[in-house]
Amino acid sequence: MEILVVGLSHNTAPVELRERLHFPERELPKPLELLGQYPFILERMILSTCNRVEVYAVVEEAERAREAVAKFLSDYHRLRSEEFEDKLYFYTQDMAVRHLFRVASSLDSMVVGESQILGQVKDAYQAATTQDATGAILNHLLEQALRVAKRVRTETGIAQAACSVPSAAVELARKIFGDLAGRIAMILGAGEMAELAARHLLEEGVETILVSSRSFDRAQELAQQLRGRAIRFEEAKLELARADIVVSSTDAPHYVLYKVDLLGAIHLRKHKPIFLIDIAVPRDIDPAANEIENVYLYDIDDLEGVVQANVRERCKEAERAEAIVEKEVASFSSWLHSLGVVPTIVGLRRKMEAIKEAELQKTLSRLSHLSPEEQEAIAALTQAIINKIFHEPMIELKRLATLQDGHLYARALQKLFGLDEESK
Repeated sequence: MEILVVGLSHNTAPVELRERLHFPERELPKPLELLGQYPFILERMILSTCNRVEVYAVVEEAERAREAVAKFLSDYHRLRSEEFEDKLYFYTQDMAVRHLFRVASSLDSMVVGESQILGQVKDAYQAATTQDATGAILNHLLEQALRVAKRVRTETGIAQAACSVPSAAVELARKIFGDLAGRIAMILGAGEMAELAARHLLEEGVETILVSSRSFDRAQELAQQLRGRAIRFEEAKLELARADIVVSSTDAPHYVLYKVDLLGAIHLRKHKPIFLIDIAVPRDIDPAANEIENVYLYDIDDLEGVVQANVRERCKEAERAEAIVEKEVASFSSWLHSLGVVPTIVGLRRKMEAIKEAELQKTLSRLSHLSPEEQEAIAALTQAIINKIFHEPMIELKRLATLQDGHLYARALQKLFGLDEESK
């Protein structure tokens, strides 16, 4: 069995492609079920965020599974494989483990140190376990990945040294307007990203926050927290002209603002600048809006330039985080290798127990004069002998299993004790 990662991210593919391969969280049960129909894919999880689409799997034939996942992505999203296959990366075993640990720890994020990815990994893991798509190996891997991420956040200053996606958006807004004091901002979508962006804007002096969401109750709740005003989603376009800054982060499968909407808004604003940051995947705002004078539209890929300003400060903390990841990869690798000797240990234990039981019954049949208590004492004695003989060799076998040639020791035991059938 091998651990496999197949995916693409902001490092390999533009947002235009990532949004076409995106899996909305509410739809995850269906693709997880479809992946489970491949007999050589034993366990699976899908991680789909604005910056990445990745399939994690435990497989029997890595090359065959890799081709199957690529075809699955093509079929499910109705995309020709040549449109994205050269953007895919494939990792197995330690490289796959390292990749997941780095992703969960935000070392592979566009904004290194951002906090959202850990919650997204948790959500993906929960979605997979709900579908019974994970097993012993992925469960162990994901639990360890979550622990690694927490270690990185508590033992390094990577979170303090980094900016988040919403704060990067605010940084861009300052470049457009300078001082944000007295400005009006509109938030489309009332999720975590939108809320974080709104709070950053308030910290920078924005005067009023208009909150619009498909759930008006949620919009009202968030607006109350932000001392802003809730707007019904269908009325947001009418209020657009009032906003200096628009942050959009809905989960709509199509654009919620088109070029014509922005043309109307900029006309009503008498051509005063309007700044839009689209941090949704799929994108919320028609890219053609950027063609309008005094309309400044940025999508999530544009944030990378803002982030680069903090690269030097984050570098040392990221190096410390990478060292933690490497130790944890070695730890997981040792655990995974130790699984290879389990059939040998089970087989040897079973054989020793069978021999003990047969000899015990043979002996007790000749000692019928013994009382039940005396017979139990002899049985306990033979069990104790078996346990003591078994204990140290098995501890050493588990230790040796973590070495590069560890499988040879298990194979030798199988030969010496005739365990070939048991180990199979």
